[in-house]
Amino acid sequence: MVSVGLNPSLPSVRAGFYFANPRNRFWRALAGSGLAPEVLVPGVAAMDYLFEVCAIGFTDVVKRPTAGARDLRAADYREGAPLLREKLEASQPLIVWFHGKLAYGHYLRYTGGHRGPIAWGEQDIRIGASQVFVTPNPSPANAVFSLEDLVGHYRRLKNWCDLPATPD
Repeated sequence: MVSVGLNPSLPSVRAGFYFANPRNRFWRALAGSGLAPEVLVPGVAAMDYLFEVCAIGFTDVVKRPTAGARDLRAADYREGAPLLREKLEASQPLIVWFHGKLAYGHYLRYTGGHRGPIAWGEQDIRIGASQVFVTPNPSPANAVFSLEDLVGHYRRLKNWCDLPATPD
């Protein structure tokens, strides 16, 4: 599985790992959902563990770090989204997990994908052979979703991942 955020936060760049802002709810939602088999202490070692043991990798639609989404420009998406698509199509993860409708929507817009309403959960559109799943962004800026909400969405992803693949 590849986890896709909108872009790196400044605290994550400084710390050298994703979801480094202590107010980000990713780590607590991950622990509560069962996506990881144990509670992880946020850090580089936890990122390595998620990759090596849980087969979860991390990337972003845009690679330019900013203080917030409002600081991104159309040029950032025009550059980042097609590069992300190329990498995902080349690596063919089983699942591409977008953190937020904003990240997935910008990915679609700048790769020529579907532009209709985006629902939470499994998406109808694939990226190459990869299935796509969208959960709310755990950023503290997205406070409309509680930790409990995030755990529920992450648990839904975990349960969906545990389902046997259906033939095409």
